[in-house]
Amino acid sequence: MISKKVRKTFSKPSFLLVIGSLLIAITSHLFFLMEWTEGRYMTGPGDGLSQMLPFKQLLYQEYVNGNFFYSANFGYGGGTLSQLGYYFSTSIFFHLTVLITFILVSVHILQEPTLFYWADSLLVISIIRVTLIIVVTTRYFRFMKLDAIPAFIGASVYGTSVIYFRHVTYWEFFADAMVWLPLLLFGVEKIIREQKLGWFIFGVAINLMDNFYFSYVNFLLCLFYIIARWIISLERNEVGKLRQTQLFLVGGVAGLGISAIFFIPSVYGYLHNYRPPYEGSISLFEAVDNPLLNGRVIVLPAFVVLCIFLFSFYRNRLFRLFACLTILSTILHFSPQIGSMFNGFSAPQYRWEYFLSLMAGGVVAAALQMIKQVKMRELGIALMAMALVYSVSFIVDPKLSISSWKGGYLAISAVIVSFLLIWYGWKRDRLSHLLLALSIALTSVYVANIFQEVKLSNAGNVKDSSRSYMMSDAYNGEDQRELIQRVQAQENDPNARIDWMTDTRNNTPIVQEFKGMSVYSSILNEHLLHFYLFDLAIDMGRESVSRYASLGDRANLYSILEGKYMIAHKDQTSIPYGFEKLFTSGDYIAYKNDYILPFVRTTDTVFSEKDFNQTSPIAKERAMLDGIILKDAPKGQQEVIDSPNLIDQVSFQAVGGTYENDLLEITEEEGGLDLLIENGEQTVGDYYVSFYLRSVKNNRGSSESPDELFLMVNEYETSRKINKSIYKTNVDDLTIRVAKNERIAIRLPKGRYQLKDLKLYEEDYTLLRAVKERSNSEPDVPVKWERNTVEMTYDNRTGQTYMALPIPFEKGWNVYVNGQKKKLHQANFAFIGIELEDGMNDIKLVYYPPYFFLGLFITGLTFGLLFIFSRRKVNKEIPLH
Repeated sequence: MISKKVRKTFSKPSFLLVIGSLLIAITSHLFFLMEWTEGRYMTGPGDGLSQMLPFKQLLYQEYVNGNFFYSANFGYGGGTLSQLGYYFSTSIFFHLTVLITFILVSVHILQEPTLFYWADSLLVISIIRVTLIIVVTTRYFRFMKLDAIPAFIGASVYGTSVIYFRHVTYWEFFADAMVWLPLLLFGVEKIIREQKLGWFIFGVAINLMDNFYFSYVNFLLCLFYIIARWIISLERNEVGKLRQTQLFLVGGVAGLGISAIFFIPSVYGYLHNYRPPYEGSISLFEAVDNPLLNGRVIVLPAFVVLCIFLFSFYRNRLFRLFACLTILSTILHFSPQIGSMFNGFSAPQYRWEYFLSLMAGGVVAAALQMIKQVKMRELGIALMAMALVYSVSFIVDPKLSISSWKGGYLAISAVIVSFLLIWYGWKRDRLSHLLLALSIALTSVYVANIFQEVKLSNAGNVKDSSRSYMMSDAYNGEDQRELIQRVQAQENDPNARIDWMTDTRNNTPIVQEFKGMSVYSSILNEHLLHFYLFDLAIDMGRESVSRYASLGDRANLYSILEGKYMIAHKDQTSIPYGFEKLFTSGDYIAYKNDYILPFVRTTDTVFSEKDFNQTSPIAKERAMLDGIILKDAPKGQQEVIDSPNLIDQVSFQAVGGTYENDLLEITEEEGGLDLLIENGEQTVGDYYVSFYLRSVKNNRGSSESPDELFLMVNEYETSRKINKSIYKTNVDDLTIRVAKNERIAIRLPKGRYQLKDLKLYEEDYTLLRAVKERSNSEPDVPVKWERNTVEMTYDNRTGQTYMALPIPFEKGWNVYVNGQKKKLHQANFAFIGIELEDGMNDIKLVYYPPYFFLGLFITGLTFGLLFIFSRRKVNKEIPLH
């Protein structure tokens, strides 16, 4: 027999709400659950596999090793709290997942997680997240004085909205914002109705802590909502607007204070990233998609569309609020300028529309509560209006073609809901009302599952994210792993780096667990990005923002930056000078750099960065080899000798087109410009050819890469973005290294290009060989790097003045020499330099996130003040409960 206490627990509304929410969450994931049984995952083949899974694996490994702030495996190294705050380093869901995973591993229930673990866990986490979204949203609707079933159905419409599955599949952390938005709006309502601050403070704090980017989006939406609430009041005794404003400001400041320890470093990382401004035109309105019959971002439920035309419902203020916000949000969805505003006034992105889904859920809930008062005549008019809107939506959409029931899944759901609404209008009993509510929930689940198949798995190629793909050469092949392991087995230097990535996946070093020379993240160290794009003009093999990769086959840079190994496909002929074949596995070859330089390098030759503004890349490389370049050194401290420009010794010959007045017009499928070098010395070494290249008009990419133009310079291959690509760097001054040859062939696809400012330099590597020979005679400086601390001891007996380290310069590093804090210098454009003392130098570098201790102080102070004020019962002006 079940005890009375247990029966009472199972019958409690809260328990029923959780169980109902969990049931909706599970059924809304049925398609991906079936895919999972076939070895396919609920993550995009692009950013999902390139960023989401690798960053989870990286952070978990760093956390369990006690590295909470910095990772030497994040590209050349970087602060994880600041540079991965956009992703998971501040994500509450991820941290809870890490904690649970760590506990289960510790008690031997789970093995150490791999990328497959994070791929498998996506579904579990998503189901829990949707459950929580529905529970929180139901509570929000209930506080708005909606009955239990309508509130639950409306919350289910929001929780199963297609934008949730789009977000969670392509960019998982986006979906967390859908939990915190209704929580934030609940806090707003508590202030407006009751003058109570607690929930608003909590909502602000948790938004700011979880993700600084989506806190910006949610706060804009919150402001939008508050303005609407000021226009449409719901109760007579609502708090005055002036008093509301005071409370919102106090709650906002308090929430900001609580979140400071996480928010400040994350925002600092964002502000000290480099991303070129978007130069494309942004239209006011545009046909983004068809939210009625072919939505790729949002889908308006048929019941919502119908209710918009039930004009008698607008007499109810709550319905009016939700309906007006739904209509206005739908209109704004078609505005790229609004999309730009929600993306920090950059390129338009459609990420905020979950607000529309929440308001649509409110329409559903309010309408279900009022549906008893609708008359058949009004219902018939609304049905005809809805049919007209759907017909127009079908006619004006040139991309829409319904050839199967799956293609017409939105129309089918509209028919089902319409039929049950007519049934209710005829019967008017509790059963028909329940069937109507149930049909709305079930069609939402149905739409979610078909959307997953049609729009995500098929059209979005999510079906390619499979276990077999993740073990293929395109991602993490067996031959590649074997080479990495063989290199690692023979290498004793923990700081040695391997240059290798599969195709366009810059985070391959994280996937294959080695110290690499590439990374892909929306937020990166601005000094490193400037180092690549401007200071050294290093070609990365592919133009795109938010990443860096490789070193353009430039041997000097490999030697300076610990690039000791390189892995390449056997067909690749462009190999840096000084790299010798080491191992072979299948189609891949590992090479070793014969001229690698020590991790710790000292010098008494100091150059000023200011003296290199107009010099060639080779002059900068040689200065970095010969000494150290300091950003804060006085100008003219050391004479700079530039490499001569040999372009006067070059004649030009157009191939497959014409070249006149800096305009290269290619009329054949492929063509370009040949540089014929007269009297070139046939000595060992390389040429560096520099030029400005940009499409004169918006040339089209290839069928394989529609937003990319492929460029070849002799054996070196790279690509450039077409002008309208939102991922174009707008850095069109290129420097390409090629092996010495009497002919340098620049090749491009058919089109018109501006090609100018051609320069030619040669490098015979005399200096590199001399520096390598000198370093062989000097004792190595042992380096101890544990967590966020780097320690070394250097006996300065030769009057060396500076030490250069291949650790990226980044705010957060502090240096101590012989126990005294010293200035940390920005050296060699993007790396760390340390001023030395005579004699013994005990050096210690310690990293903490930017303003970490200030944030900790503000967070602690805010908690303390809130505790004091909450205990002061006499203070009735700022209730915190």
